[in-house]
Amino acid sequence: MPTCPNGHQSVADDWCEVCGHRMTGVSAPTGAVPPPPPAPPSYPGGTAEATMQAELCPQCRTPREAQAPFCEECAYNFLTGTASPYVTPPQPHGFQSAPPPPPQPTPPHTFDYHGSRPSRINRAAEPLTPQHTSAGPAGDDDWMLPPPAPAPDNPYAYEPPAPPAGWVAVIAPDRDYFRSMMNRSGPEAAGLNLPAYSPEQQCRLTGPQVTIGRRRHSTGESPDIDLSRPPEDPGVSHQHAVLVEQPDGGWAVVDQDSTNGTTINGSEEPIQPYVPVPLHDGDRVHVGAWTTITVRRG
Repeated sequence: MPTCPNGHQSVADDWCEVCGHRMTGVSAPTGAVPPPPPAPPSYPGGTAEATMQAELCPQCRTPREAQAPFCEECAYNFLTGTASPYVTPPQPHGFQSAPPPPPQPTPPHTFDYHGSRPSRINRAAEPLTPQHTSAGPAGDDDWMLPPPAPAPDNPYAYEPPAPPAGWVAVIAPDRDYFRSMMNRSGPEAAGLNLPAYSPEQQCRLTGPQVTIGRRRHSTGESPDIDLSRPPEDPGVSHQHAVLVEQPDGGWAVVDQDSTNGTTINGSEEPIQPYVPVPLHDGDRVHVGAWTTITVRRG
């Protein structure tokens, strides 16, 4: 099988079927008569020979040889109208790429400070005169900025965010309350142990009331502050107490006749059932065996 100058094997022995290059240097077999070239088609208004001579390659402007499928110069495909993917099209005649710009010399690095002035850190205080309001004194290019405008007239003035309104209940185990409960309890409480770890919980108080207790598994009833979550406080009743919002925006605690009672701020005397006790910022409500609920404003 003949091989073209670009190294492609082609069945045809006149033009490479891969890149379109002329198959030069390939001789026909002995005794074989090369077939005559196909007759060029006739064109109205002139001879076929004149038309073929006038047809130029649209890529490199080389005249097309007699019905050659590819351009001899750039291998342009006249049949499909596309350039050969194996040969880089030559630049048109008269085209010259612009030379690259010459490298710019790098200025030498210097550590000199031009136009520096003596230090004025320890200079005496200067009085505020009208000439200081827009520019510095004569011979000085320091500019004095005007004082910032008051907050109502300054749209860029920073205003810290307002603290959230309302009350928050912080629920956590209390070691001191647990010890006092153990001292007041009988031998049946000897098996109780303070949880080694219990994350602090927070509950925002929203009216009109917040219930405190343990979830009933039989009915699925769950209070707002559920103390049956691990570690469960076994001393809390299912309906232990209620935090009730007051007309002035404060809160009060009401014991729901719980089994072990409800105390406030470390007192050993439980509050009376169904009697609201007003709470203040930082008051501690003790329920169960070790749980303390601290109420805080904002």
